[in-house]
Amino acid sequence: MLLILIKYLFKLFNSDIPSVFTYASTRMMLASITSLIITIFLGPFVIKKLYTLKIGQKIRTKETCPLLAELHEKKKDTPTMGGILILFSMLISMFLWMDLTNVFTLILLFTTLCLGFIGAIDDYLKLKHKNSKGLPSKLKFLFQLIFSVFIALYLLWPSPDRFTKKEFPKRVLAKENISNNNAKIIKTIKTPAISKPINLTAKEYFSRFYIPFYKKPIILKGFFIILIFLLMVFVITGTSNAVNLTDGLDGLAAGSLVMVASALALFAFLSNHIQMARYLNILYIEHSGEIAIYLFAMTGACLGFLWYNSFPAQIFMGDTGSLALGGVIGVSAILLRREFLLAIIGGIFVVEALSVILQVLSYRYRNKKRVFLCSPLHHHFEYKGLPESKVVIRFWIIGLLLALIGVASLKFQ
Repeated sequence: MLLILIKYLFKLFNSDIPSVFTYASTRMMLASITSLIITIFLGPFVIKKLYTLKIGQKIRTKETCPLLAELHEKKKDTPTMGGILILFSMLISMFLWMDLTNVFTLILLFTTLCLGFIGAIDDYLKLKHKNSKGLPSKLKFLFQLIFSVFIALYLLWPSPDRFTKKEFPKRVLAKENISNNNAKIIKTIKTPAISKPINLTAKEYFSRFYIPFYKKPIILKGFFIILIFLLMVFVITGTSNAVNLTDGLDGLAAGSLVMVASALALFAFLSNHIQMARYLNILYIEHSGEIAIYLFAMTGACLGFLWYNSFPAQIFMGDTGSLALGGVIGVSAILLRREFLLAIIGGIFVVEALSVILQVLSYRYRNKKRVFLCSPLHHHFEYKGLPESKVVIRFWIIGLLLALIGVASLKFQ
């Protein structure tokens, strides 16, 4: 929106718009700064308003987790539903710095609104009915599943290409002539392919899987389209729920999201640059810079939220934030064909989700025996006596290491 206004003003005065405003890198930084400032500035107002509405965090009871109830007793009245603040700042950054006509922008906007709405309903029901657990877990999962299926069908449905994808599948051998004392020495060197990149259709594009540290894409055809569909649904739904499960300690989910979003944004930015895509031998995706801008807006918003969410937290994001932010991460990974990369850089979310699954299966099928003292995993370490702040910081360090490993895969392939 702001870009349209800038273009209009420069056209009005018969002047050329500075090209710096058209660069994805510039808009990434501006989006991040915008969402960061908005979140910090509006934070006190939102916290005060949520306190007034008595939207307090619910903790586990002494009957289910006695030690955890004792450790988190002070969190009982801390306002939740703070995800509204994060999503609001992200959407403002979107309207200011992104191309609102681009299909990537529209998909990410739709994801934010839909999953944010599901989370908001869940938080609202917890507020309205004090003893309620919000939306029934099966119903909430069904809504997430319906959304994921819709996105997957939209992306896989045969239609004219909505965005441009170019692949650089080859590296050729070139000869370099070097003069040395009137004699010619022929040296063979490896250079990137000079020929034009291959244009991929949407069907070809989404039939490819790119594995970190492996150069060639894995291509699935024919009946395997069902497998692609199921993977898309699994990634979106799984990431959304995994972030929701991780949001259990002060700053844990927000800090982890900063690292995952930043690493994924780097891939989106490099995929938007045709020379860099050719050099790194990765897929060139025209306008994927819009994804990078939104992910940087998420990074800024989560950093701003940490201003109030770090230990001891003054506000929690609730399902409103965690479901939507996890969904945005999942959808972005699918659009970039980086689902397996997400499993690495989002390893914290993967492990947290697996700890809950293992705990439930063990309790149900091993005569009520538990694998962990408490799940998700971060509560297990609390039970072992580690202070909350130490658990969070150690998870952050591991998350940063995983993000660096993911980024390193750009060169080690």
